[in-house]
Formats: sequence, structure tokens, C-alpha cells
Amino acid sequence: MPIQDLRDQISRLPEQPGVYLYANRAGETIYVGKARSLRDRVRSYLGAAGSNPKTDALLEDIAGLDAIVTDSVVEALALENNLIKQRAPKYNILLRDDKNYPYLQLTTGEAFPRVLVARSVARDDNFYAGPFLPAKLARRTMGLTHKLFGIRSCNEVITGERGRPCLEYDIKRCLAPCVATLCSPERYAQAVGDTQLFLEGRNQELADQLHDRMMEAAAGERYEEAAALRDAMRTVHTIRERHQKMATSELGDRDVFGVKIGPSGAVVQVFQVRGGRVVERVEFVAEASADTGADASVLGAALQQFYSDQIPPPDVHVPEMPEEPDALEAWLSTIGGRRVRISVPQRGDKRGLLDLVRRNAEFAYRSRFDSGATAQYEALETLQAALRLPELPRRIECFDISTIQGAETVASMVVCEDGRMKKSDYRKFRVGHRPPTELPGTVPRASTPAPNYARFLDDFAAMEQVVQRHYARVLEAGGPFPHVIVIDGGKGQLAAAYTALERVGLSNLVAIGLAKKEELVFTRDHDQPLALDPHGPALRLLQRIRDEAHRFAVTFHRKARAMRDLRSELDDVPGVGPRRRKTLLTRFGSLAGVRRATREELSSAVGAKAAAAIIEHFAVS
Repeated sequence: MPIQDLRDQISRLPEQPGVYLYANRAGETIYVGKARSLRDRVRSYLGAAGSNPKTDALLEDIAGLDAIVTDSVVEALALENNLIKQRAPKYNILLRDDKNYPYLQLTTGEAFPRVLVARSVARDDNFYAGPFLPAKLARRTMGLTHKLFGIRSCNEVITGERGRPCLEYDIKRCLAPCVATLCSPERYAQAVGDTQLFLEGRNQELADQLHDRMMEAAAGERYEEAAALRDAMRTVHTIRERHQKMATSELGDRDVFGVKIGPSGAVVQVFQVRGGRVVERVEFVAEASADTGADASVLGAALQQFYSDQIPPPDVHVPEMPEEPDALEAWLSTIGGRRVRISVPQRGDKRGLLDLVRRNAEFAYRSRFDSGATAQYEALETLQAALRLPELPRRIECFDISTIQGAETVASMVVCEDGRMKKSDYRKFRVGHRPPTELPGTVPRASTPAPNYARFLDDFAAMEQVVQRHYARVLEAGGPFPHVIVIDGGKGQLAAAYTALERVGLSNLVAIGLAKKEELVFTRDHDQPLALDPHGPALRLLQRIRDEAHRFAVTFHRKARAMRDLRSELDDVPGVGPRRRKTLLTRFGSLAGVRRATREELSSAVGAKAAAAIIEHFAVS
């Protein structure tokens, strides 16, 4: 690999903290990393080939090396973060924030503020809340500000001199500040204050204020105003109770991180808790092309990028400890001017909020990326855990037998790769009594008698024959080998499949049986069947594959029966094809008529050579 050409330069690196930079042939920085000891860290890349696809690609792309020495690991971490932001190297994890999700903008910079949907946060005199996920939640919340507090939605320049209000006032969705006699600037400012409390999530404070004003209005016999304040207070109470879990006095000030990594990329959610309440949610995204890797790597990148432009709280909660946690804590403490701790909560409200952030990250992942691919990946993950497989079952092959009382017995094999059916790899089999000299799975020679496809009543033997024939050919071709083999049936069919696999030397493959009625999964290692979640993704995936195998087998079986019904004894006569068969049956009416015909009559219909073959065939039979 090209990195081997840098061996001499690596050996001269100092054993001090610092940052190393890899460059490609064009001189572009492609990776930035930090190290406690530059020589030891960079030297580890010399033997890193084969560890993962990302590292292999990086090692092939490296053409140059540069290093910057620092006084401490904390300084190296800060420098690494700055260099990543400036140079955007393609092999570092680059997280994007969620500016494509909407915010709500309370235009406090104008005399009579409005609530608008904004796509980004600007540094101006306005107040911003959000971002909102899903996006329609922003418009729902904006509608509540009109309904509860009467914030205007028009674009008019408000002077208070309008003669009459618009329809929004009549349907109680605006206080009508455009008509001074209906709403004074002080009254509208009070509604704006209520709206800001609502958008900040300070619902208890808002509810208390609404209650006091309701009692004051009732004492002053302004009953219509009191009723409106009562309805607003009830709505705020309902919203507060719905989000009660996200407001606990024990939580104090802290940031909580949740991570979801999948085949399409990674999503990091951050809940910012201030005064025991979740006041903000921030989201970062890494595309799959970034090769996101493990949770610890993504968390480390998220922590560095998130706190590069804001002050960290005293506590940061994460689902697992990131790489170099001591250095990260020291760096965050330097930024915050106080001790900052990174920890993994194990119980109580703190653990509950951490789980809530994780679920939000999973939801955001499904919303942002392809939900179909995500569901398939989750099904494979669930199946891997249920069967205790060493790796993700990306290739699944399923066998099914189709017959009617042993007649025209056929079999099918379908393939599912990464949760999607791969029809180009489907196979179908005729099942029959094979000659004893022929090893199932080998291609019969010209001298080998053809299999007898007469009535075949043993389903177990049929499954054994098909599995052995198929995997003998797969073994001869060198693959591809499945991660899981699904047999349509119970313990008997599964045992027959394993007998066939042992015969061809592939007993190490994992096979399971899926029974139709109870939908139980049979395995070789357990006496009792496994009952997967009936509504879970793993069982639904197995059922979909099994049903596809059944459909393919039944379709082939129907075709085989149709071919049998259309077959004539004339098909066994050499030189008589479909056209001559049709001519003979049309001329003589039936097979018996052909049998009774003379040589001259047959010759006039199909020629002398075919007539001789027909007479010889019927003479023998």
C-alpha cells in the first residue's frame, strides 16, 4: 500500500501529542487525526490493512503525511476540530446540522410581532424556537399561537387606524391590533410575552400567569375574557402534562446525546436541558458515504462539532463513552470555564431521558432516510440476534416443495439479499427417483439413465434431494453461500436438509425450519422451537421469503401439470415434433387413429421417414 512508502518519515515522528494530516496525490488533506504519541499512532496504520473498508480506502489514497506537535492532548483535540472544519477531509466523519428543518420565528424586532416559519436562525432581534421534526409540527404550533394568544398572521403595517377588523378577529384567531379601540399595544405586547413563554416551553410559568389574569378578569366581571383565558390555560396544562417526562427538577442543566447508525448513515440528536426542562433539540446527520463506523466515533465527532461554538453545561450524557473521553472532558472544561463531566446514566430519570433521545434519533433516522431500507436492515438485525448469528444474514435462501399426492413433485429456491428478493438467483427443480449411480448435484452424463419423475410421495426425501443437488453445485462453483437457509416445514424437513448438507460437506451452514400454522422457527441447536414476535420485523421478513418460495414452487408445479396434460405418446417418437403431432391428430382424429393408419397413409401425412419411425414405435410398445 502507498502508506508503506512513508515508513521512514513515520519513524522520525516525535513521541509527543499532536495532530497528523494525511494528503492524497493532489495534495488535498483527506484525513485529520489527533494522538497522544504521534509516532505510535501513525505507525499503527502500517498494519491496519483489512481492519475495515474505510481504513483500506484511506490507506490506498494516502500519498503524503504532515504533523503538528502540541503541548497536550487537549490542545491536539481543539486543533483537530478546527482543521476538520476548515479542510473538510473526506475520511473524517462530517456531521451536518438540521437547518433544513423549520424553526418558528417570533418577529420581536417589529412593533407588532408575528409568528413565522423560518428555515434558519439569523443573528437579529427576533426570537427563534425549534427546529421542529416533523416539519408539520411547526405549522401546528404556529396555529396554536393564533388560537391561544391572538397573534396576528397578516402582513399589514399596523397603525391602529383601521376602521374594522378582518375575519381573523371574528373567528377569535387575532386580537386585531390594527383597530386601536379593540386591542391596545400593551394588550398585544402581553400576548407576545405569552407566546414567547409558550415557544420556550415554560408552560408552568405561562399557566400560572394565565390563571392569575383569569381570576382578575372574573373578579372584574369580564367573563368572556376570563373564559378565553381559561381555555388557553387548559390547553397549556394539557401540553405540559403530555411532555411531563421531559421536565424533571433533578435533571438540572445538561445535554443528552442519542445516536442511531444504519446502512444509510447516522443521526445524532441532542436534547439541551436547562433548569430541568428540555428547551432545545438539535440534530446532526452523517451520510453513509462518510463511513460512519461505531457509535463511539460518531459521538466523538458530534461532541467536538457541537461544542465548537457554544458553552457546554456541567454534565453531558451519552449512550456510551466516546473515544478519548478524558481529553474531551478536559477540552470541554476549558471551553466552559468549569468542570464538565461526560457520563453514561444507568438508571432513573436521567436514563429515561437518554432512552427518549435515542428513540428520537431512531425516528429522525427513519424520517430522513429510506424507511423501506431501514425496516429491512432492522429485520435482519433482529433475526441475527434471535438466531445468535455471528454476522448480519444478508443472503437468505429458502426452499419449498410443491406436489399433489406425489404427482409432478417440484421444488423451488428463492433468494433474499439485504432484505430484497433477488429473482435472478431463483432456482426450480424437478424431483424424482434418481439412479443409484448418480450423485445428486452432479450433471448427468449422456450414458446415465434419466431420473424417473413418476409419483414421489416422500416430502422429506424430496427436500433432502433438492438441498443436496443445489449445494453440491454451489460448492463446486465456490459460492455464493447463504448466511441462513430457510426450509418450509418443521423438524422433519429441517433434519432432511441437514442430512443433505452433511453429505456435501456444508453442515456448518445455518438452516432453520419455518412451520406454517404456528409460525414457529425450528433450529438444530434447540429442542424447542423459537417463537418470534408475531408483529416483529424478523418474522415478517421470514414469512415474506417463505411465501415467495411457495408462490414460485406452485407456479412451477402448475406448469408441470399443464405440460403433463398436454403430452402425447407421439412426443416420444423420434422425428415427430409439435407440428407433425398436430398434423397426425388432425388427419386421423386421435392417437388410436394414428396407430391404425397404414404406412402409405402416414407417409402422405408426415413423410416416409417419420412414418417408419411411428410404425416402429408402436410395434415395440
